[in-house]
Amino acid sequence: MRSVFNDPVEYYLPIGDVEVPMNSLIGSEIEMEYLGEIHCIKCGRKTSKSFFQGYCYPCYTTAPETEECVLRPELCRAHLGEARDMDFASKYCLIDQVVYLSLTSGIKVGVTRSTQVPFRWIDQGAVRAVELARAPNRYTAGLIEVQLKTHMKDSTNWRAMLKNEIHFDGDLLERKQAALKLLPDDLRVFGSDDDHITTINYPVSAYPEKVGSLNFEKESVISGKISGLKGQYLLFENNRVINLRKFGGYKVRFSYG
Repeated sequence: MRSVFNDPVEYYLPIGDVEVPMNSLIGSEIEMEYLGEIHCIKCGRKTSKSFFQGYCYPCYTTAPETEECVLRPELCRAHLGEARDMDFASKYCLIDQVVYLSLTSGIKVGVTRSTQVPFRWIDQGAVRAVELARAPNRYTAGLIEVQLKTHMKDSTNWRAMLKNEIHFDGDLLERKQAALKLLPDDLRVFGSDDDHITTINYPVSAYPEKVGSLNFEKESVISGKISGLKGQYLLFENNRVINLRKFGGYKVRFSYG
C-alpha cells in the first residue's frame, strides 16, 4: 500500500492501474479473491512463486532492489564501486542514510535512506520515531546499526505491534543520547542534532485482541469488515490480519460495498 503521512496516515491500495483509498473503507465489507497468478513486480513475467515480496527468482538473484544490503546495510559495497547496478546504488546507497530509533512494539534501531522518512517508519507500524544518526552512505549507516543492535532490537514483534502493545514508557530522546554514547568515536561523529520526535497515528477503529494471519496460498478468498490499517497490514474485525506487501504481484479481484 502507498501511504501519505497525515493524521491519521492515509492508505491507497494499487489494484491494476487504479488506487483504492482504503481509509474510507474502514467499517465496510471487502472481498479479495486470489486469481491464481503471480507476476514479478520487476519484470512482469508470470512466476509460480514469489520471492522477496514480489520478485520472480531470476530477478530476486539479480535485481539491485534485492541485493543483500537491503536487509543488511553493513554488507553494502557501493562506496567501493561494487554493486549489482551502480546507477541504482548511486540513488539508493550513496545518499544520506538515516539511522533511527522507532517505537513499534518496543524500541528498535533501523536504517533507511533519508528520502524514505517517515514512510519507512509507517511501513513498520511505528508510533514514534527519532533520527539518531545521519551517514553519507548505506555501509556506514549499517556499521552504526550493527554496533547498536547488540544493545537493542532491530526487528519488530509484529503481533504486538498490531495489537498496539507498546512495551516502552521511557523518554525516546534519553534513549537516543544513551545509544550515541555506545558508539565508538569514528561513528559517533555522525550523530544527528535533529531531536524532533515524529508521532504517527493510524486509521484503526479497533485493534485485534489476538492476531490470526491470512495467506492467499491457504485461502483464495479473503473477506470481512475492515477495522483498520497499520504498517502494511489490513486489519479485519474478526482478529484476522493480512500483510498486503507480502503479496505484491499477486493477481487479485478486489470488491467492496
